[in-house]
Amino acid sequence: MIISFKKRQFLIMWLAGFAGVLSFLLLDIGEVIEILPSSVEVPPMPFGLIKVLSLIQPTVILTFAVLVGISLAPKAGLSAPVAEALAEKRPWFEALRPLIVPGVVGGFVGGMAIVAITAATKPFLSAEAIELIGRFGRLMPLPTRLLYGGITEELLLRWGFMTLLVWLACRLIQRNENKPASWTYIAAILISSLVFGIGHLPIAFMLFPDPTAALIIFVIAANSAFGLVAGLLYWKRGLESAIIAHTVTHIILFTASNLGDYF
Repeated sequence: MIISFKKRQFLIMWLAGFAGVLSFLLLDIGEVIEILPSSVEVPPMPFGLIKVLSLIQPTVILTFAVLVGISLAPKAGLSAPVAEALAEKRPWFEALRPLIVPGVVGGFVGGMAIVAITAATKPFLSAEAIELIGRFGRLMPLPTRLLYGGITEELLLRWGFMTLLVWLACRLIQRNENKPASWTYIAAILISSLVFGIGHLPIAFMLFPDPTAALIIFVIAANSAFGLVAGLLYWKRGLESAIIAHTVTHIILFTASNLGDYF
């Protein structure tokens, strides 16, 4: 019974995350390569093959993250209510209903925080950097933003990494306590948020071989700010609430990028 449930839960969560990985096939590799600096070496192979090969690494990491979460989330006092309801063959919308409003509100707060950080940072960025960041952002199709950013990244950073941090804190420090203390969640949220921000630096370094301090601060601060919101929602409401928030944030940023003066 338990094994069957965990297998179903793994399949549900892995397929949801893999949809995000596959969404990168929608990206126009030719346009991406066009805006890369001449110092970046592109493998001499068809763009289609580059796309397919680029899916391997995130798929492996996704698989590991989903397994970690399924194994450790119950021990860490964390959950994915909708995925668990689907795996148990219970009505999934009843599990989703209480997560919608917190997720939407969190997404709005996260999106506005990133817009505010952007507005505060833009005066310190060069016109070239602003133009290139905006151009790169508009290359990302909305389905990829929603599926990979909204779902896959939450499975990687919250379900996998944050869960692991809480569990490790319990095992290494709270050895005689069954329930994780609040500080373990707070520490895990802070660390996973910072890692989420730092995790966006490789793209920045690829676009800007000599990045300025302002650019590095912007990349880390903007992405870490949302990580705090998502981590809190995962802790208090469940993974799908963080997924909703991440999705709403991307909708806000996509709208601001295409209709406003975000970048």
